Amino acid sequence: MHDDRRITEQRLDRFVRERILPAIYGRAIPLELSSWEVPGEPVPAAEAVRQLFVPQEHGAPWGKAWSTKWLHLQGEVPQDWGMAEATSVEIIVDLGFNSDVPGFQCEGTAWRADGSIIKAISPRNYHVPLKLLGGGHSVDFYVEAAANPDVAQGWSFAPTPLGDKATSGEEPRYRLGRIAMAELNETVWELNQDIWTLSGLMHELPMELPRRHEILRALERMLDIMDPDDVPGTAAAGREALKEVLGRPAYASAHQLLATGHAHIDSAWLWPVRETIRKCARTFSNVVALMDEDPDFVFSCSSAQQMAWIKEYFPELFVRIREKVKAGQFIPVGGMWVESDTNMPGGEAMARQFVEGKSFFLKEFDVECREAWLPDSFGYSGAIPQIVKEAGSRWFLTQKISWNKVNRMPHHTFTWEGIDGTRLFTHFPPVDTYNAELHARELAHAERNYRDHGRGTMSLVPFGYGDGGGGPTREMVAAAHRTADLEGSPRVRMGTAEDFFTKAEAEYTNLPVWVGEMYLEMHRGTYTSQAKTKLGNRRSEHLLREAELWCSTAAVRLGAGYTYPREELKRLWQLVLLQQFHDILPGSSIAWVHQDAERNYEAIARDLEAIIAEAAQALVGTGGTSYLLNAAPHQRSGVQALAIAEASGPGTGVQVEEPGEGFVLDNGIIRAVLDGNGLLTSLVDHASGREAIAPGQAGNLLELFRDTPNEWDAWDIEEFYRRNVTQLTHADTIDLERTPAGVVVMVQRKVGASTITQRITLDSGAKSLGIATTVDWQEREKMLKIAFPLDVKADRSASETQFGHVFRPTHTNTSWEAAKFEICAHRWIHVAEPGYGVAVSNSSSYGHDVTRAVRADGGTTTTVRTSLLRSARFPDPEADRGEHTLEVSIRPGAAIADAVEEGYRTNLKPRFVTGGRGVEPLVSVSNPAIVVEAVKLAEDGSDDVIVRLYESLGERSVATLRPGFEAVGATATDLLERAVEAPGVTAGEDSVVELVLRPFQLVTLRFAR
Repeated sequence: MHDDRRITEQRLDRFVRERILPAIYGRAIPLELSSWEVPGEPVPAAEAVRQLFVPQEHGAPWGKAWSTKWLHLQGEVPQDWGMAEATSVEIIVDLGFNSDVPGFQCEGTAWRADGSIIKAISPRNYHVPLKLLGGGHSVDFYVEAAANPDVAQGWSFAPTPLGDKATSGEEPRYRLGRIAMAELNETVWELNQDIWTLSGLMHELPMELPRRHEILRALERMLDIMDPDDVPGTAAAGREALKEVLGRPAYASAHQLLATGHAHIDSAWLWPVRETIRKCARTFSNVVALMDEDPDFVFSCSSAQQMAWIKEYFPELFVRIREKVKAGQFIPVGGMWVESDTNMPGGEAMARQFVEGKSFFLKEFDVECREAWLPDSFGYSGAIPQIVKEAGSRWFLTQKISWNKVNRMPHHTFTWEGIDGTRLFTHFPPVDTYNAELHARELAHAERNYRDHGRGTMSLVPFGYGDGGGGPTREMVAAAHRTADLEGSPRVRMGTAEDFFTKAEAEYTNLPVWVGEMYLEMHRGTYTSQAKTKLGNRRSEHLLREAELWCSTAAVRLGAGYTYPREELKRLWQLVLLQQFHDILPGSSIAWVHQDAERNYEAIARDLEAIIAEAAQALVGTGGTSYLLNAAPHQRSGVQALAIAEASGPGTGVQVEEPGEGFVLDNGIIRAVLDGNGLLTSLVDHASGREAIAPGQAGNLLELFRDTPNEWDAWDIEEFYRRNVTQLTHADTIDLERTPAGVVVMVQRKVGASTITQRITLDSGAKSLGIATTVDWQEREKMLKIAFPLDVKADRSASETQFGHVFRPTHTNTSWEAAKFEICAHRWIHVAEPGYGVAVSNSSSYGHDVTRAVRADGGTTTTVRTSLLRSARFPDPEADRGEHTLEVSIRPGAAIADAVEEGYRTNLKPRFVTGGRGVEPLVSVSNPAIVVEAVKLAEDGSDDVIVRLYESLGERSVATLRPGFEAVGATATDLLERAVEAPGVTAGEDSVVELVLRPFQLVTLRFAR
């Protein structure tokens, strides 16, 4: 047979483009339009429909960036429309869409005059069925049109002013397209779905497979049968010609795909939070409308915060969603407040993501999510398995690791083992997207890509337009039905994530195991971008720790004399958790988002400082004595952990020598030598007598790197940044100042357009040297790091993560190790050889790198760098410009326990209050290896005391925990404060708890009062 395949395929493409698509809608009549321009920020529908609307020209330009325009659409449908078989009437609303980027441009919401929401108007989903209007043959409804600009600009990563409302311009960005009532030919629409499915499948099948050619000839017969001049009249015959090939069942061994509707709506990214709220309403109204049409359709919704917004701002839609939850179609998943970053949030914050998320879903929908759902976060901490299990969940789903640039994950379904040994059934969908359209290309890729064939037979496909929202469309649902049992295609069935996990877990036993973090080999710059957002996060986490501790202490100690601010603390926690969304805390959003985040953090700090001050004053009463509030889990200045008492006096003071240029600082514990340029040329702890700084090198070395990633500017750091570095070895001035606490050396430098002032501090009695670097940062596409070359032969570094730490090799033997050229650490990073180590802590930084080199003398230099600042130009062209203060400390002769203590010391500044009495701690732990992370009152309002603690050293640790108040029983609980069996936890009759904890074990205890 002659090969005319390409001829037929080209014929089909043109027939669809020029005949089928135009025939989906037949008769059409433009609608009468009027409009109202919202003068500022969006307003509720009830307010908008009361405004004065003026006549609106069809096809007119509209919408400066971020503005809102309300359209009033009116008309009368001819009586004979929709009367013929397989026809119906729809309203077509084209706001000026570019069909290539749904969710990243203008979009709208259709509203009834009574203020009830109908559905979204968006690219590839711009129809409104007449039956949804409820007005018979009259058309009378409103469209809230949002002129969201396309910040992505084709993903060119070019700087753009569009991300800041103040710089986004006044010119209209869109032009109204077709707005009309039209008659939908349902048969032509169904035929188009048939062709889309079959043509897509045909192109995925091998040329030598007969099935490919059978589909081609069936499509050819359809083309021959149909009349191009009468597509509506011959569409039924065209469908009949395809019926046989569409009806062929799938192979018995075909891969099984569980398709669940999804809309990965970023809670902020290239749009502000205020727009995300509207995106949620658009998307969720869409899916509810789809559910009304198709009882098989199921939608998975992952963020409790987004549901809370719907409840607050769109209560009528929330009621409809609740009904669909009961019907088993609208499925809460994930159990988190937001789909957060997992690299940078602290341990307690990560736990609270699940506490707040699961509690909301349980309260509002009586649903407990059993899976953690994080398809798009930028890597996954090794602490996550334990946190997920402690929240009462058992499965984990991610997608983002498919973005790895170097190494491919070896499994798609596997057991993930965390740093403490907790194991979690995990799935990594081989479709390699969380925004699937259920196109044959995606389905075939999922089947071919699946790495567990022969052991597992199924995988999950989240489908629907995401990131900017939109969700599934009726076309996607049609594709799911057509591929349910289709020869040559995987079998597709719509269902829930729980359905998938239950079946996959049952069929695939003896899973392979992945141990430790799932490091994303991209987006390493997110550990550093937008430093003020990261500072706000770290500060908020520690203020919340203090507030809960002192408020709980006041509630227990003072009884009726103090009211625990439960609702206010909950509100502040939820606001902090929102900022930890995986495009806010990582620093990868537009300027507007980070301006909002910084304002939120300022308000959080103000409110928490007031709460702490009130609780502290209530605790100490009146008097003239100064008391130290020690919220740290370790003794400080003679004050017991978690207690309030008078601080012990300073140590023996700090001795200063001035040997020519520079200074020698010695407090009897450590000795630091600074040269005339403020570089740290020597650091010795007297206990060991050992030099920490490598021979001939200097610490406190600021290094300025060229930072020009290939793409994803705010997200990425490329390994080649290391090849272009300027070391800032010259100081303009260096001065010394004595303070009541010790000595400060002030160093001033200048680089480019930026000025740098450092305050190098050694306090009396301190075991570490503090360095506060204040930068007026004006650089572009540069990265600033602070380096400490250490005389330590460290084969690995230890970086703090949630409830523990993670070890990473310092060598690059394999591609997996080489890819980790930038790593995340929380409050500290530690490098050591047997018997000696050095800890570097920080107050707000997360990005680090650790390198090693063998010197000519045979010794090894291990260099620890903390990343201080970046200056990416997309999506915020002014990112990080301005003044920043970034603090680090370096502690020589430090073990892991010292690093843990130093991390708390750097982040919990001394807090004093004047009063008349000290306060004993609510709980005491006999072994400092077991760290108390949170003390609070119970979520259920019972006023029981909740204590969360963990083993911090990575070893088996034994301790006794004693409550410092009258308790009537102690119980181990999960994160949601429900009683559980906890290994190694034994509570006595006197509520004293004996602990024998495995490395990094997390325990929550409930003390009844």
